[in-house]
Amino acid sequence: MRRTFIIVLCIGACVLACPMLSCANGGTSAGSATLADDKAMPEFAEGETVTDSSDARQPAYKMIIESMLSVASEQDSNTNFPLFFARQFLDVPYVAHTLEVNDEEQLVINVRELDCTTLVETVTALTRCVYQKQLTFEAYQDNLRRMRYYNGVIDRYPSRIHYFTDWIMENTKAGLVTEIQQPNPPFTQIQTVKVNYMSQHPQSYKALKAHPEYVAEIAQMEQCLTGQKFRYIPKSEVRDTPAMREAVHDGDIIAITCNKPGLDIAHLGFAVWHDDGLHLLNASQLHKKVVEEPMTLYQYLQQHPSHTGIRIIRINH
Repeated sequence: MRRTFIIVLCIGACVLACPMLSCANGGTSAGSATLADDKAMPEFAEGETVTDSSDARQPAYKMIIESMLSVASEQDSNTNFPLFFARQFLDVPYVAHTLEVNDEEQLVINVRELDCTTLVETVTALTRCVYQKQLTFEAYQDNLRRMRYYNGVIDRYPSRIHYFTDWIMENTKAGLVTEIQQPNPPFTQIQTVKVNYMSQHPQSYKALKAHPEYVAEIAQMEQCLTGQKFRYIPKSEVRDTPAMREAVHDGDIIAITCNKPGLDIAHLGFAVWHDDGLHLLNASQLHKKVVEEPMTLYQYLQQHPSHTGIRIIRINH
């Protein structure tokens, strides 16, 4: 019989700091988790390498991740695994900045609380594990580290990929994802990236306030990104048309472009086609949890004047 994996979460007040660029990662951590079969979550063993805070008493993410991968391994071969995994996190609380919990840069794993970027990274890492037929926590850690850090190497805060355009470029180079930019239409517009938000607002970032010497490295990274060009679908064309259904697939990563000064991407989520058109499955600050938006993506985009369209990224099989 097909099993369903459910994560039940209890969380205190959500603490939202200033918005991170490109819906990037960071924040505070609280709450506890249990499995659907009511087994208590064991603590990490002494020496466990992954943490989501300095507190040793944390949920056993190894058990959660490997249980999800085990359930996924029983699905039909034609299962859309990005959507399968994304839907396991529906109703998980939205919490911003969950990676900003350690004084020194570490690989943070937190599936109890998600923002739009950590949802995308978590689902992508799980999907890659299934595609690789490596259904272990160690494989998940490896996939997460490879996509979150330049060349998969953790070395101080600047080694983390902070702008989502950079995330797309680095993970395309690593063979993990592919950005879709054709056909035209619907990819009728070109985004010319111009980013400088982090270096211009270092006071908004815990690590940059603590280490002002990092700002120059961040600015150099921003200069490398600025001027890069990518085709995108303008929000006026995000409609239910044959061309759109051909170009955008269920489970594709949707990166919402914006015209906010210094930023490239405003928000992230996953594509879900319904009878009435394209919808967004996302970690929503408005709903304060992971949701499959009831309105179409076209309607959603029209409510945000700074949103200009969408870029499409597909997880490589």
